[in-house]
Amino acid sequence: MAKEISLQPLGNRVLIKPEDIQEKTPGGLVIPPNASDEKKPSFGKVIKLGKGKDAKGVALKFNVKIGDMVYFKKYAPEEIEIEGDTLYILDTEDILAVAK
Repeated sequence: MAKEISLQPLGNRVLIKPEDIQEKTPGGLVIPPNASDEKKPSFGKVIKLGKGKDAKGVALKFNVKIGDMVYFKKYAPEEIEIEGDTLYILDTEDILAVAK
């Protein structure tokens, strides 16, 4: 995604580009997702952070940064489409882990 997204998340929200997780066999073969599998991806790349403040007016500190690959709750994100790209907006509390 080379184009600049003109959307700014508010508060403690982040904008995420979803990614599919490739499952592999022990021999290294990639297993394609099942065509009837309707699961949303729960993995993606952080592309923007909100610029909010807490109730006391203190700037929020995020545990993730732009470019981090993160796992998040499956049904937490709000799905939006911008210029043909599907993106997710979700609260930072719904991020479960950062892939290292």
